[in-house]
Amino acid sequence: MKKKWIWIGIGAVVVTLVVVAVTRGGGQDAPEVDVEAVALRDLTERVSASGKIQPEVEVNITAEVSGMITALNVKEGDLVKPGDFLVEINPDLYESARNRALAALNSARSNLASAQAREAQSQAAFFAAEKDWARTEQLFKDRVISQAEYDAGAANFQTADANLRSSLAGVQAAEFGITSAQATLQEATDNLSRTKIYAPKAGTITALSKEIGESVQGTGMMAGEVIMKVSDLTTMEVNVEVNESDIVRVAVGDEAEVEVDAYLEETFPGVVTEIGNTALNASGGMMSADQVTNFSVKIRLLRSGYQHLLAAGDSLGSPFRPGMSATVDILTASDTGALSVPIQAVTSRNDTVGIFVFQESEAGVARAVWLPVKTGIQDNLHIALKTDDLQEGTEVIKGPYDQVARKLEDGRQVTRSAGTKSWEEE
Repeated sequence: MKKKWIWIGIGAVVVTLVVVAVTRGGGQDAPEVDVEAVALRDLTERVSASGKIQPEVEVNITAEVSGMITALNVKEGDLVKPGDFLVEINPDLYESARNRALAALNSARSNLASAQAREAQSQAAFFAAEKDWARTEQLFKDRVISQAEYDAGAANFQTADANLRSSLAGVQAAEFGITSAQATLQEATDNLSRTKIYAPKAGTITALSKEIGESVQGTGMMAGEVIMKVSDLTTMEVNVEVNESDIVRVAVGDEAEVEVDAYLEETFPGVVTEIGNTALNASGGMMSADQVTNFSVKIRLLRSGYQHLLAAGDSLGSPFRPGMSATVDILTASDTGALSVPIQAVTSRNDTVGIFVFQESEAGVARAVWLPVKTGIQDNLHIALKTDDLQEGTEVIKGPYDQVARKLEDGRQVTRSAGTKSWEEE
C-alpha cells in the first residue's frame, strides 16, 4: 500500500514537470504581435526644426555722431531707395568744429608763409656770409688780417649757416602743421556730413526706434545706437536651430518645406543657404555637459512659392513679416523604391541591429526569427533596410513595443494579433 502511494506521488511530479515544460516551451505563452509586410516605398528623410522669419538682407542704420535728432524723413513701413534722406542729427556743434578747423588751417598756412619769408632772409644772409668768409680766408692766407679777425669771420659764417638751417626746419614744421590742420578739417567735415544719414540700399523701414527730439550716441570706434532698420523684403529666410545629432545630415542646397503659423494649410518651398560652423551656445565660454547643442541653419523662402499671396504688381513687398514663427522640414535624402519596414520594427539585441521576421509553419505555428540588418534612410514612419535576406511581402513584427524592444527572443512562438492581416489576406 505504501509503495502504491509512492508511485502515485512520482506520477504527479512527472505530470507537473511535463506541464511546466510545455508552458515554458511556448505552447501556452505565445504573445500576440502586430505584423506588417516588407514593402517597396519612396522614402524622404527629413530634419525638422522651428525658428523665425527674417529678411535675408537687413541693414541697421546707426549713429556715427552724437546729438539730438532734428529731422526724421521716414516712418515704419516706408519704401526707400539708395541715397534717400532718412534722418538728421543736430549739426550745430559739428559746424562749429568745422569752422575752428578751417581757421586753424588758415593760421597754419599763414605760419608757413612767415617761415618761407624767414627762409628767404636766411638764404640772403647766408649768401653774404659765405662771400665774406671766402674773402676772409684769402686775406688770412695773405697775412693781411689778424687771427682775431679770421675767427670773427668764421663765427659769422657759422651763424648764417645755423640760421639758414633753422629757417628750413621752420618751413618744414609749418608744412607739417598744415597737414595736421587739413586732417583736422577733414575729420570735422566728415563728422558734419555724418549728421545727415541717407539710405545705403533699397528696402523697407521695418523698425524705427527713435523719434524727433531724442538723443543718440555715436562713436567712430564702435557701432552707435540703432535708429532704424532697412530690410530687403523681396528675399526672406527662416533662421532655425538644428540639433547636433541632425546637423551632420544637412547640406547647403537641400530643399525644405516651410510652414508659417500665420498661413494655415500652406506649405512654402525653401532651400538651405547657410549652415553655422559653430554651436550657438559655444561662444560664451565653457559649455556644461547637459546643455543642448544647436547650430543655426538659414533657409531661403523661394518667391515662386508665395507669389500667389502678393498683390498684383507688388514687386518689393512680402506676405511675411520679420519675426513670424515657422516650422521647417529639411529634405536631407530620398530613396525611390526602397525595401522598408515600420520604424518600430527595428530593434537591437546584444548590440546588433535587426528585426524579428514573422514565420508561420504549415502546421500554423508562428515564431519570431531574429534577422540582423543594416538600415538606410528613414521618414516619419518607415526605414529602409540594406539586406539580401528579405523580399517584398515578408512579414515582420512591429509591436507591441515591449515585445519588440525587450522580450522577444529568436525562435519564440508568437501569435498574430487579431487586428493584423496576413500578406495573403491583404
